[in-house]
Amino acid sequence: MNHYDEIRGEPGYEEEGIYKNGRKEGTWRLYSLSGDLTGVEFYKWGNKDGVCQYFGINGTVLREESWRALNPDKAYDTLTVEDIDHLDKYKTVIVKNDGVAIKDGTWKFYDPSTGMVARTETYTLGKREVAKSTTNTTAANAPKTATKPKEVLDFEKKTGKKKVKVQNGSTF
Repeated sequence: MNHYDEIRGEPGYEEEGIYKNGRKEGTWRLYSLSGDLTGVEFYKWGNKDGVCQYFGINGTVLREESWRALNPDKAYDTLTVEDIDHLDKYKTVIVKNDGVAIKDGTWKFYDPSTGMVARTETYTLGKREVAKSTTNTTAANAPKTATKPKEVLDFEKKTGKKKVKVQNGSTF
């Protein structure tokens, strides 16, 4: 059993599981320092692999994360993934291996008060998928743009400021 004390505001915890060749392997359980089960993680080659679950104090599921372990002994790894153009087919891809697990699959975040799924995120080989709309864009579901207050528009008109595209900080 590994013990980690509280540090920099993060709660301490204990974890138990087995090591194989000096790396975490199989099922690992996480416990709060008071002994409550706070998580169940699955490891392969020392990296998270599969669906890991994390729990609140009362035992309710807070979130489920889906991981894919890469073999740290290889510079590149070959993975089989679902073909997004043909959902009933799979394709093989070669990825550079940084020796870590990558997000792959659906992540679910639960509302602790109701136990219902509050939101989901889907990842493919570490990249978050953006939900695609199946309907045409209309004024009702078009992206909203921030409107400037009248005073700002008047000031810009007075100073001769030209309209420029604003960066919103999006990484997509």
